Amino acid sequence: MEPIMEIENVANAIRWQADHAANNGAPCTGRVVRAQLALLDGASAVGRALAHWPGRPLEDALPLRLAGGHHFLSLTGADARLGAVYRGEVTDQAEVDALVAAVTRDHDAALLPWLDGPPQTNEAGRSASIMAALLWLSQRLGPRFEMNELGASAGVNTMMERFHFDLGGTTAGPADSPMHIRPEWKGPPPPQAPVEIVAIEGCDRAPVSLADPEQALRLKAYVWAEVTERIARIDAAIALAQARPPKLVQMDAADFVDQRLATPQADDTTRVLYHSIVWQYLPPETRARIEAAMAAAGATADARRRLAWVKLETNRETFRHELRVRSWPGGGEEVLLGTAHAHGAWVEWFGA
Repeated sequence: MEPIMEIENVANAIRWQADHAANNGAPCTGRVVRAQLALLDGASAVGRALAHWPGRPLEDALPLRLAGGHHFLSLTGADARLGAVYRGEVTDQAEVDALVAAVTRDHDAALLPWLDGPPQTNEAGRSASIMAALLWLSQRLGPRFEMNELGASAGVNTMMERFHFDLGGTTAGPADSPMHIRPEWKGPPPPQAPVEIVAIEGCDRAPVSLADPEQALRLKAYVWAEVTERIARIDAAIALAQARPPKLVQMDAADFVDQRLATPQADDTTRVLYHSIVWQYLPPETRARIEAAMAAAGATADARRRLAWVKLETNRETFRHELRVRSWPGGGEEVLLGTAHAHGAWVEWFGA
């Protein structure tokens, strides 16, 4: 059987993504995605680009690229016709197909650039897993962390030191934060341990500025319209960023890792590389460079200047989103701490 992320047939990728949205609390978005099948007849430039996609459409998140463009038209008021679908007022798939085809035809030129890059959902809910990993690491390495995020997009999770977390009853972060992260928790809670984030920054090849209303709205467009708690988290992230922007640099991921590892590290800290639903988008050569750089840095880590790698990434065989951690000194063996919903709705904690 073909691994899920390696589906190469565009129509199958669209069907899979539509089912995935419907099964994860977004049936309206699922209908809009499924309507992309009707575009494969090539009547629009967007439809022709879909039909002749040169890569792996699911791994490239192709259906979600266009879904973001359609939602953006609705959010901006450029075309209100899909609003009835997002509100659940139009549910017949044939009607949705016709609406999506008409909207695409009328906004063909505006929608085509949405296919140029992967979606930047930048979901704050994923930070629940990252914080749980820090709580676990705190008991083993100490409470002080220097955080470095790959694929930070708009830097939503590069502001996680300002979030409040309730992780199965274990709490962290300022209680007065506008961003409250409280996923459904499965399994025992993570340890209640001190976490002090002494520095935090991120990189992205094309960072999004939440200070720019249009860029912020574009980020919001990638959020599934009917999942209101995710919309609320994006709004909270925009408010935090406008109060104090996250520290972001425009840089290749491997170059960023090399730069951060070469930067002098404060005494008695753990330098953490972290990322969530990013690894699949990095070229193989970039992944290899990062692996080699982290292994080399791990070999020189000591009890005063420690190193950790926290990943919430997709298992390409099962499509489970797995929380895995490596740390140095101590060999850097990878530990599976749990699994999580793609958008942070729940976390299943295994611990270790």
